[in-house]
Amino acid sequence: MKFIDEARIEVIAGQGGAGSASMRREKFIEFGGPDGGDGGRGGSVYAIADRNINTLIDFRYAKTHSAKNGEPGRGADCYGKAGDDIELRMPVGTMISDFETGEPIADLTTHGERICLAQGGVGGWGNIHFKSSTNRAPRQKTSGKPGDRLKLKLELKVLADVGLLGMPNAGKSTLITAVSNARPKIADYPFTTLHPNLGVVRVGAERSFVIADIPGLIEGAAEGAGLGHRFLRHLQRTGVLLHIVDIAPFDEGVDNVAEAKAIVNELRKYDEALVQKPRWLVLNKVDMIPEEDRKKKVATFLKKFKWTGPVFEISALTGLGCDKLCYALQDYLDSLRHDRDQEEERAADPRYQVDDKTQD
Repeated sequence: MKFIDEARIEVIAGQGGAGSASMRREKFIEFGGPDGGDGGRGGSVYAIADRNINTLIDFRYAKTHSAKNGEPGRGADCYGKAGDDIELRMPVGTMISDFETGEPIADLTTHGERICLAQGGVGGWGNIHFKSSTNRAPRQKTSGKPGDRLKLKLELKVLADVGLLGMPNAGKSTLITAVSNARPKIADYPFTTLHPNLGVVRVGAERSFVIADIPGLIEGAAEGAGLGHRFLRHLQRTGVLLHIVDIAPFDEGVDNVAEAKAIVNELRKYDEALVQKPRWLVLNKVDMIPEEDRKKKVATFLKKFKWTGPVFEISALTGLGCDKLCYALQDYLDSLRHDRDQEEERAADPRYQVDDKTQD
């Protein structure tokens, strides 16, 4: 299935049905009075987050989604039937915004989350609402209200705990294949990965995390060069980034330090928040360096790159160092989740609630 992470659609809620201006006419009933029922409400349009969907391809071609109108009211106190609602199932991680104003409308981050995108119109009143002691045969009725009509922009940002970034052929696809259940395409030419890949890494019976691989970045990606710039948004929700560097490039003329710095610059151009995210350096393909030269080459790279953060030396192809990396990631993510849970408990605890009057 083709991976689509952007779409523009129009949602149209149903119009409310018109009220009825009817009078009761039955044999042997001299003064029947008004009996016009109300119109039914128009159908609404809802978005539902579904973890079984991983692309917006359904909305690339079906651009208009309309709910049913409400039925008009009828005599004998018959109310019109409400229009049927429609539900649009979208991947978890979809951001919905107004296409014309750019205003955010919803962010679907939880499976089963249900958001109303367009509210159906209210049905009109029948003449039974207008009867009174001075108006015993009312002819008034009201029309149904139109439903909401919006043009929306859909953007998918995959939900992953760990994001991989690096130059093409740095070994990102090989790494995600080695540590998770993902099976992306792997080949010896650049830009083998054409869309994000997600994999689940399990380090224990009840310990796991989700890792995401995006197409490789090249210099100028923030301005549109290559493929990776289209998918940088998928790294914005991750808890930690793994900067994969080929420490033993096949072409000796390649300056891997300059390439690593270029990746950081592209992140900064795209979104400063990405640069501020926790980022670990992963030096891949160490198996291609003789053991007696490995320590010196790694130290030289770190000195030129001016890196002081966490460093892991691995070989995604042979599995060397991958277990150590996965366990370290799991421990770090567990600590993040623990801190987040504590903050939520503190926010919900009335003992820590700040009274505005006390502050004043």
